[in-house]
Amino acid sequence: MKSSSIHHLNSFIIIASCILAFIVPFEMFLFAYGVLGPLHYLTEISWLRNKNFYTKGKYDYIYLLVACCILVYLNFKATKDYGVMADVLAFSFLASVALVFVKDWVYRVIVISLAAIVVGFLNDTPHYFTWAAIFLPTIIHVYLFTALFMFYGILKERSIPGLISFIVLLICTSLFFFIQPESLNYTVSGYSQKSYYIFAELNSRLIQLFNLGELTNVKEVFTTNAGFVIMRFIAFAYVYHYLNWFSKTSVIKWHQVPKKRLIITLIVWVISVGLYIFDYNVGLKVLFFLSFLHVFLEFPLNIVSFNGIGKELSAMLKQ
Repeated sequence: MKSSSIHHLNSFIIIASCILAFIVPFEMFLFAYGVLGPLHYLTEISWLRNKNFYTKGKYDYIYLLVACCILVYLNFKATKDYGVMADVLAFSFLASVALVFVKDWVYRVIVISLAAIVVGFLNDTPHYFTWAAIFLPTIIHVYLFTALFMFYGILKERSIPGLISFIVLLICTSLFFFIQPESLNYTVSGYSQKSYYIFAELNSRLIQLFNLGELTNVKEVFTTNAGFVIMRFIAFAYVYHYLNWFSKTSVIKWHQVPKKRLIITLIVWVISVGLYIFDYNVGLKVLFFLSFLHVFLEFPLNIVSFNGIGKELSAMLKQ
């Protein structure tokens, strides 16, 4: 598929995701997270493995794997230490700079030590937990990093269709906050509320971030206009994040892996979807490690994208 055709397809996917998010945001999110999500985790991890996870060392990914294991352990402890969980995420992201750019162990220790110092400083800042523990592995990962990755591709290609696609993304995003229909007679089912409840804290924090009002309890995420506004945005961000990945198969070539690995991927995916169908909350618990592992392993790629954007913008300014 030609690059321009991929960008046009991408624009169509953005618009379609936007329309569906307006109509059935909770159901759309739950379907995408339970069906598209596991396939995305598995194929992206496999693809990153082919790229050596964008790190300097062959086994650098082990550090991120261990960090993810620590996070999972903290999450399933009887008494959760949310502050430490935020530190693990923030430190892993910042330390990825060393994994991407530095090979010498002396300089690596220096960069990683600086990352630890920065995390210690951030601990004393307002809203640190919200941004590090709630936004970073969710909305920042699926929306902001996806948008920046798109922007990086546009700068490299100098692509007009790509730029149009990016503008469409920004316009559709803004529509969720400027258009707030109350006449859809939309009611969130009991099943959807029960299945989504674990994510409701994200909605509450985003409602506060965008100053859409104060909720008296978490259940208002499912009944208030502010709750619907934010849910439309979240559903759109996640669905587009997944579909964007699969729409660029011919470019990313994540499917070009050994046949045995591809078969294992499909088997694990089918089992994962089966767990969500059996009991959505059971699926969330079983797939928790895999969902966060792909976030951790993508940190180096995020750093590479930031660096690439900086280089491309710098080159443009010099012209």
